[in-house]
Amino acid sequence: MTKINVDKSGTLKLPPEVYQPLGEQPLAVISVSSNHLLLGRPEAEGPVLISGVLEEGATTDLLSYFNMFRKTGILTIELEGGVKSLYFQQGEIVFATSSFASEDLGEVLFSLGKIEQDALQKLRLLVSQKTSLGKLLVERGIVAPKDLWLAARSQVEHIIYTLFSADSGGFYFQSVAIEQEQILRLSMSTQNIIMEGLRRLDEKALFMRKIISLDYFPLETGKEVTDLTQAEAGLMNMAQAGQQTAQDLFRKIGLREFDGMRILFGLIEKRLIRMEDSPTTEVEGVLGQILAAYNSLFKVIFVRVLKVSPQFPQEVVQSLRDLPQPYSFVLRDVELREDGTLDGQRIVANLVGLEEGDKKKLLADSLCEVAFTETMALRRDLDAEQARPLIARVQEVTTKIRDMIGRNE
Repeated sequence: MTKINVDKSGTLKLPPEVYQPLGEQPLAVISVSSNHLLLGRPEAEGPVLISGVLEEGATTDLLSYFNMFRKTGILTIELEGGVKSLYFQQGEIVFATSSFASEDLGEVLFSLGKIEQDALQKLRLLVSQKTSLGKLLVERGIVAPKDLWLAARSQVEHIIYTLFSADSGGFYFQSVAIEQEQILRLSMSTQNIIMEGLRRLDEKALFMRKIISLDYFPLETGKEVTDLTQAEAGLMNMAQAGQQTAQDLFRKIGLREFDGMRILFGLIEKRLIRMEDSPTTEVEGVLGQILAAYNSLFKVIFVRVLKVSPQFPQEVVQSLRDLPQPYSFVLRDVELREDGTLDGQRIVANLVGLEEGDKKKLLADSLCEVAFTETMALRRDLDAEQARPLIARVQEVTTKIRDMIGRNE
């Protein structure tokens, strides 16, 4: 906060960061007391009627006030690093803007997986006063009009909801008419937005206790999976290799941040996902995809069979030693990890010197052989009802990998 002293003659000396935005037009005293002084231009279009300091929890009170008294105008909130403006019409929020880069429409589309950064940056160079980013995206067929509208609404909602966690800054309200083109019909009233914002604030704090950071890497635990929603299954599938941050996973699936956090939290609570502070050290490329798919399968089988057969790890180790050629060559000196997965780096080292196509085929065939061996343990140690979904998953992974190799040959 900038401190300004009034000298004995009543003169104020304003620092540059204060007087430069004001310009040279005259100001009038709007309100004054022994504790404050409010200057403004009451004759100007959109005079400042209310201003103050934003403190923790103030967002709720501000939105409630403007809604209750059915105000029309623009509430501007100055925060560290940027400015946000909320547009009210008869007490309802109809639009919002932000100077924060992360809340730009292009960044929202990127976070939803609708456009890649390279394409986005190229389009930004073509934006002008006559041609907006949204218009370019639709004209070039990069984003459908419906997706653009949904992203714009998501952008406005995100701008509003993130204000509920703001605990410092300043605000002022101008009474101005809202142009029709500035109106974006939201799915909720301002009162519902307030309740939703407070709910999200509480739930986000709860989610982050388990998620820790969106820069952490979700990793499948291998626990048996049942009754997942489509979004949960998609996130689980993407998290198999543990190579992408939570934020990246949300983008790949097309989830908004809060929705992604809610789903990820639920999977952590079910112990289907755990968070790692660094990516798992695995192999890249097609070989890495093959290893990730089979290791995810081995992990699930290992956890399930180990519950009823404590000797299962020793059986797997022995089966690796007893494999016939050429599988024994591919899997020589490969260790079984504590979660039932195989050391991918060691396997790839065993394949050095072979043609790329031979590497893929040998790796896939060898891991398929291991999966077949573990399938026999499933049939032996679990009843038919328990074993059936796991055997189906073995068949699914095997088919998927065979198709992958066929496409890459």
